[in-house]
Amino acid sequence: MPIWRPRRSASGISLVEFVLDGAVLRGAGLSLRAAHGRTGITPAAAKREGDGATPAGLLRLVRVLYRADRLPPPACAVPLEPIGPQDGWCDDPADAAYNRPVRLPYPASHEELWRADHVYDVIGVLDWNLAPIMPGRGSAIFFHVATPDYAPTAGCVALALPDLLASLRAGLSAIRVPAAA
Repeated sequence: MPIWRPRRSASGISLVEFVLDGAVLRGAGLSLRAAHGRTGITPAAAKREGDGATPAGLLRLVRVLYRADRLPPPACAVPLEPIGPQDGWCDDPADAAYNRPVRLPYPASHEELWRADHVYDVIGVLDWNLAPIMPGRGSAIFFHVATPDYAPTAGCVALALPDLLASLRAGLSAIRVPAAA
């Protein structure tokens, strides 16, 4: 019988799939309070831009962006990249850069990644609607810092900063979001 061994990333951190269980993210022995989309969880086929829902399915962590002026590079299993004041993310389905990073100022609708409120101090880019990108299927589905009151997100998964950092250190490589019952 083969012995199961966890996969490891290039950084040497074991890769771990976490599961969103209501308002709790579980994985690697951790149970962390989480916020998700204000309209709940939606089947992947029904996800639309601006619907406020977190898509059901396996959302793989592609890379982590962070504010180098506020914290050191987080330990994680995926590539890291610091962000700056000119970084944004296009959320305009009619634009060629839809669901991709952009440099600000940018003429189409976008999110600013350099924010005063700390919500984007660490941003895990999840692989929702990235390959291929389908206009209108949802953009900027991130794993990021929750507001202090854990207010629902626009479709992302959010944790308190210490919990987000702990999950990344523990090897979070994907978040499984079960379909709502």
